[in-house]
Amino acid sequence: MPLRFFANRLTDLVIVLFGVSLVVFLMIRLIPGDAVAIMLGANTEVTPDRIAELRGRLGLDQPLWTQYGTWIWGALQGNFGTSIWTGRPVAEEIAAHIWPTLELTLLSVLVGAGLSVPLGCFMAVARGKGSEVAVRVGAIAGLTIPSFWLGIVSIFAVSKLLPGFSALGYVPFTQDPLGNLQRMILPVIALSLPMLANLSRLVRSAMLDALGQDYIRTARAKGASKTRLVYKHALRNALIPFITSVGVSAGYLLGGAIVIEQVFAIPGLGRLVLGAIAERNYPLVQATILVMTSAFVIVNFLVDMLYVVIDPRVAKQ
Repeated sequence: MPLRFFANRLTDLVIVLFGVSLVVFLMIRLIPGDAVAIMLGANTEVTPDRIAELRGRLGLDQPLWTQYGTWIWGALQGNFGTSIWTGRPVAEEIAAHIWPTLELTLLSVLVGAGLSVPLGCFMAVARGKGSEVAVRVGAIAGLTIPSFWLGIVSIFAVSKLLPGFSALGYVPFTQDPLGNLQRMILPVIALSLPMLANLSRLVRSAMLDALGQDYIRTARAKGASKTRLVYKHALRNALIPFITSVGVSAGYLLGGAIVIEQVFAIPGLGRLVLGAIAERNYPLVQATILVMTSAFVIVNFLVDMLYVVIDPRVAKQ
């Protein structure tokens, strides 16, 4: 990988992360409500002096640029402050809830991206046939069905058809692998279906374009098999737009996981951040949103690096 290309992308990553942190910091400050008043709200001995004392201890009496500098410096060291309600470090709260979200997102990406390639290739090869039209209509339907609605319907359907099937909650994989995977099936299907539908249509379009190129005709004239034409020659050139969409879709899945976690009672970052917003738990909201948005940016940075592996010509552009 050319060093200059890597350095340019790394510089872009740092600039974007800085912008993300600044936006998150300022947006949280604009949320209605006083964090200090909420912290002391249950205390019958609340006085202006106590509010001022706590505000000073939290640094909320400092100018915004000072608050930002203190917060971002602590974040770089893994210190996001203390949760208002539990009194625990915010980093511990996030660490306790991040694994269910990571597992749900990773499995959804694997299912959505993994199945979209053969499905898209099938639609390209079988273009115009009845089976291809049926699959394409199904893909369009997959884009229009909301994930939360599909999740709710699947819960009701499974409860009727398979009463003993555990569809709600979460069990760590290390404690009960089978129970973990059983509870992940429906959330993964609900979350990955829109991604699968979108990517399969993208692969179909890219494959149709690739199959019409001169090098495919040359390979076909030389006697290359249909499988070799599709999966070796055409697919390689169709992967760059596919990988771009996978990176973007993976970031959006983190946002979709918030809703799915509520539907299936999964104790992940989604439920954590919604609870923190309802409680005006500013340190926790701030840190959780920063982690999720930073993950989106980093995933897209890794996608840029993967471009060069697939097609080294990208680094020369």
